Amino acid sequence: MNIAGVIVHASPRYKTQVRESLQTLQGVEVHFETPDGRFIVTIEEEEQAIVADTIMNLHKLDGVLSAAMVYQHSEPDEEVENEK
Repeated sequence: MNIAGVIVHASPRYKTQVRESLQTLQGVEVHFETPDGRFIVTIEEEEQAIVADTIMNLHKLDGVLSAAMVYQHSEPDEEVENEK
């Protein structure tokens, strides 16, 4: 399991559109939003490569000015650990 905390900064005039786009992305959860268009989101996926791809896709959303990963945590899957 891989979890990343990301700050997404959107142009204030596009913040509604960005919020709606964020809510449609698999593995992405919006936790907080400021009036000036900043979002605190988490990305939770099984593979780190998918998390990285998702962060790159955040940059490509219309109205997004930046997306910065501020936290990352990784844990091995329980099934893999139990097999050892």
